[in-house]
Amino acid sequence: ARCEVACGIYGDSVRIKLIYEHIATIEKAMNNINKESNSAKPNYNQLVRWVNNKESHAEKIQQIVSQYFLHQRIKAVSPNDRHGYGHYVQKLALLHSLSVSAMKAKQGTDVDYIKVMRATLAQFEKAYFTHSH
Repeated sequence: ARCEVACGIYGDSVRIKLIYEHIATIEKAMNNINKESNSAKPNYNQLVRWVNNKESHAEKIQQIVSQYFLHQRIKAVSPNDRHGYGHYVQKLALLHSLSVSAMKAKQGTDVDYIKVMRATLAQFEKAYFTHSH
């Protein structure tokens, strides 16, 4: 997702699937963090591993959103193109929301952010593949 060389080889649907996988991993990490934290004798080493894992996958979502979609795939559209501009702004807003939700998931263990990320990604996926990029 970091390549910014205009090689013309893009795997948009692969990137979407990767984000879904990162979300599932974050959810698993959150559940394990919450379970371990509430146990009578928490295993702090395991907690640290789950926290690091959760944060790493949240950062990967942000990298795909930024480095892949925003930098390479979403092309700017003139405000004079009313139809195209509306779709452009919609995709930007959804990617921004996804990135912020990943940040919030990175900061804590509120599984509500998992629902938000999945719903936002589904909306972005529909908007991205329905409307030209």
